[in-house]
Amino acid sequence: MTRRHFGAAALGGASFGRLPAFQATPPKNILWIMTDQHRAGALGSSGDPVAKTPALDSLARSGTSFDNAYCTNPVCAPSRASLLTGLYTHHHEAWNNATPMPFHVRTIAHYLGRAGYMSALIGKMHFVDAQTHGFDFRLDFNDWLQYLGPKTQLFADEVGKPNSGSGLPEIDALWRDFGDPWAGHRERDGRLGLVPVGRVSKLAEQDHFESFVTRESVRFLKNHARKQPFLLIASYLKPHDPFMPAERFARMFSKNDMKVPPTWGKTDLSSVPAEIRNSIEKDWITPELLNSPENVKQRIAYYYANLAQADAAIGELLRALEDQGLARDTIVMYTSDHGEMLGDHGLWQKMVFYEPAVRVPLIFRVPGLTRPDTRNRTLVSLASVLPTLLELCRVPDGEFDEGSLVGDLQEPAKERAATVYSEYALRTPRAKYMIREKQFKYCFYVNDTPELYNLETDPDEMRNLAASPASQETVERMRERLFAWRRPPEIGMPPAARPR
Repeated sequence: MTRRHFGAAALGGASFGRLPAFQATPPKNILWIMTDQHRAGALGSSGDPVAKTPALDSLARSGTSFDNAYCTNPVCAPSRASLLTGLYTHHHEAWNNATPMPFHVRTIAHYLGRAGYMSALIGKMHFVDAQTHGFDFRLDFNDWLQYLGPKTQLFADEVGKPNSGSGLPEIDALWRDFGDPWAGHRERDGRLGLVPVGRVSKLAEQDHFESFVTRESVRFLKNHARKQPFLLIASYLKPHDPFMPAERFARMFSKNDMKVPPTWGKTDLSSVPAEIRNSIEKDWITPELLNSPENVKQRIAYYYANLAQADAAIGELLRALEDQGLARDTIVMYTSDHGEMLGDHGLWQKMVFYEPAVRVPLIFRVPGLTRPDTRNRTLVSLASVLPTLLELCRVPDGEFDEGSLVGDLQEPAKERAATVYSEYALRTPRAKYMIREKQFKYCFYVNDTPELYNLETDPDEMRNLAASPASQETVERMRERLFAWRRPPEIGMPPAARPR
């Protein structure tokens, strides 16, 4: 795939002719708010009757929401690398949650730093190693654990075993030489797999990572925000596991009020890839969810409680932005790295291309540009976030895999024809790729059954049409289009020879 060049020429020269005249001077700051594992529909503003997300709902009412935003890779580290670089996994080379992004790959911090911005990253970014990737100011899990001190024991019990996705350890390699230092020192909770169904956290609310991220983000705004233009990324862990919210949020949701997803237990296992079938039949991550509607409903309740806690922390941060008099000069963007299946199809977590795992919230509020309470239905990629922010701040530089969304922010009601892509487990026997158009989604598995879904007639993706004789023309067309974007290099390689 040829990258799209984003620069002065693409913007109509130094005058930025493609940008409209802002009502005042262009906003000079960026507040990038992020959560982990937030599925697109789980927002009050998107019509979810269970979600309690007043802060994000208010943000959506004040800006433009993209209803069809897709992550580039349905797992943490590669997806986050795409957000920061504007590149797909096969270009930024952060292949999975265990491989660091190379030093030479530039991030938004590099681009804005050259333009005089101060950059701060507070919270989770899953960098895998100790690179700072251009950020001037950084606080992450290790800083939170230092804040917790002896109370780290409570979080170690919640995580249960090493889990860098939840920040203990923050960097796997730190424990590689001598093993897990917490082995034999955790209080066991009887879980059967990696992640428990959930419970109320023993940590006080002010000690949760979400409270820490908000506190330190507000401190950054107070201490540094007026000295020069800034990029502040405030990145929360929740609603990602552990599904152990603070008590007041757990009380908001009862399992008796939750519903088992309509697709749970209904998937035709003979028609889906073996990978999907095995995940449904053998949930090694949380075996307690197999064949237990009560556990399913309890898990869903704790997910929404985690989300409500993240939203409350976000609300505090947005109020601080207003209180500091910074809102009128600050772009606010909200998104998540990937979604959560939450029992749909009998699946949990992410790592698949079904809509709940690969589609995420994306909200922009740009002073002087976005109109309140507007929605855009164009298919867009999270790889577009970086070029969009650079264009909004008039920082033309770089080559990216997707273009800017400024035109979509200008005309949110206009839905343009578009295609989105995603990829997973590259350079392994499990490599798979997704292409989605308005009507159809096609998924190619290097060593498994392909999938084709008609999202207009089958929005729940329950009927795999890939083997249907009537769909072969569509299958061939979409495969050719996918391979024109990227032909999987894993094709034709014997499984034993594939790099892992």
